Amino acid sequence: MAVIVLFHSVYGLRHVEIAAADRLRADGHEVRAPDLYAGRSAATIADGFALAERTGWAAITERARDAVRDLPATTVLAGISMGASVAEALLPTRPETAGVLLWHGLAEIPATTRPGLPVQVHIADPDQYFPAARVASFQQSAAAAEAVTTVFTYPGAGHFYTDPTLADHDRPASELTWQRSLRFLRDL
Repeated sequence: MAVIVLFHSVYGLRHVEIAAADRLRADGHEVRAPDLYAGRSAATIADGFALAERTGWAAITERARDAVRDLPATTVLAGISMGASVAEALLPTRPETAGVLLWHGLAEIPATTRPGLPVQVHIADPDQYFPAARVASFQQSAAAAEAVTTVFTYPGAGHFYTDPTLADHDRPASELTWQRSLRFLRDL
């Protein structure tokens, strides 16, 4: 099974990320879910953006680099919403990454990425933070990098539809996301 590092959303490391890591572990994967906010989390998305700004992108990405330092080069980079951008920041320095799994967010795939890198994306349709034009840009960058990319969209779902505590929650879309994600990881 895979070794996975799961980067949390702008809310911080909360119950939903811990539950996701546990679900991946239950499927046989080794998972690390680093706390990029050093113990802080937010109750609202606005508070999450403020927390991310106070923490600073440099500190967030440095904590992410520290979290993967002793993990195998083939570790899967996974991200939830903002965590997708964290995965993007690490990808150029981890050329042997086995795969990239993104929920509720996008990451530009660098041109230096190895051809054939498996990438799977799960995103609401429409998504207020990642509109269709941004999805198209992502797909273009992935194609240019020769990544093997699959983008699953979930019509009518809210941005963070896998979090059962948020108004965005969509149980059928969440379950389908999990089925597809687990299959992706098993096939790596």
